Amino acid sequence: MQIDSIIIDDEPLAASKLEAFSAKVPGLNVVRTFDNAIEAVAWLKENHADLIFLDIQMEQFTGIEFLEAITSGAKVIITSAYDQYAVKGFELNVTDYLLKPFSFERFMKAVGKVMDQITEKTDKHDPRQERSGFIFVRTEYRLERIDLTEILYVEGMKDYLRIVCKTRKIMTLQSFSKLESCLPDEKFCRVHKSYIVSLDKISAIERGVIRIAGERIPLSVTYRDNFYSRIKNNLA
Repeated sequence: MQIDSIIIDDEPLAASKLEAFSAKVPGLNVVRTFDNAIEAVAWLKENHADLIFLDIQMEQFTGIEFLEAITSGAKVIITSAYDQYAVKGFELNVTDYLLKPFSFERFMKAVGKVMDQITEKTDKHDPRQERSGFIFVRTEYRLERIDLTEILYVEGMKDYLRIVCKTRKIMTLQSFSKLESCLPDEKFCRVHKSYIVSLDKISAIERGVIRIAGERIPLSVTYRDNFYSRIKNNLA
């Protein structure tokens, strides 16, 4: 996923902070930075942005006036030193409201909301088999890219998911259902309430157990019929 963003802030230090934070997030691309909202309105008439970082108190044309003027459909994260505009911002359908000064952790939470919204919209529009060959998952304070060909299996562990890859293991708080919806059906299959496996990584199946890279993964009765229907075309 790539998110093209613009920054609208008349404070150079605040704009620089947003640029620096954005540079740490894979797939988040800052295409333009504006020190006034009027120029941004003109730019959006000819160009596209997925996300707008918007200051509120600016000379000539405020952030609220900007929101009322545009029809771009971009997601908006307000960045302001004043909290009295929060209600009005959410009435205008902003995704989040960052109160200056904010931490990178708080910045990531806001960006994560945008990514979830864009992913949900994309999921409804495009079938899973047409997606890119990688996903991003949130782990601690960063987004981790994982190529689908790396994944051996996914294991649910209470509040966490453990994504086991060829050379690493990644822990994430992402929900099981959300991750499953991001994985293409032709490559991955749920085989247990706590396991999703990569079909082309299976080395053997015996007595209700799937073997992948030396690990034994249970195949539950609930998912057995669907699993065997998925692999039937590869049975000799």
